Amino acid sequence: MAPYEALYGRKCCTRLCWTELGERRVLGPEFVSETEDKVRLIQDRLKAASDRQKSYADLKHREREYSIGDFGFLKVSPWKKILKRVRPVAYQLELPPELDRIHDLFHVSMLRRYCSDPTHIVPSEKIEVRPDLTFEEELIQILDHDVKVMKRKFIPLMKVLWWNHSTEEAMLEPEDAMGQQYPHLF
Repeated sequence: MAPYEALYGRKCCTRLCWTELGERRVLGPEFVSETEDKVRLIQDRLKAASDRQKSYADLKHREREYSIGDFGFLKVSPWKKILKRVRPVAYQLELPPELDRIHDLFHVSMLRRYCSDPTHIVPSEKIEVRPDLTFEEELIQILDHDVKVMKRKFIPLMKVLWWNHSTEEAMLEPEDAMGQQYPHLF
């Protein structure tokens, strides 16, 4: 979408587009200065919109920087060693051999700093990862039953505790899907 169309919600019609076929007009310096003024106005409005979006993004933004050899948590797995800083916001991590099919460069937003604590033991249990990089969750316990009421539909749900998750992370799953996956429960 053109900037003019984004600002005004309609296509841009300039004097250049209004000329009839065969008609030739020489445009003077006043037309050029008028066009420059409109371009400046468009640039100012685009800058204002960009600044507004940046202010929303900056509310949650925190500057983070890591050093080579630091340990950190990758969002989905326990601590990994940082090998090098590739760019100001990209880091290369040392991943275990079972994750050799995953790219080892991560954005800083995917990392959390690890503060060394000798009493902190991170359980590293084996998770069988399929070739398509998915794994099967194991059901531990059904915590609760609920029904989601929509306009004309009732969806029975179950609050399920999965292996390797805390009770705060228990998820609501559709009861019919759970019945298909675990028929012995019903």
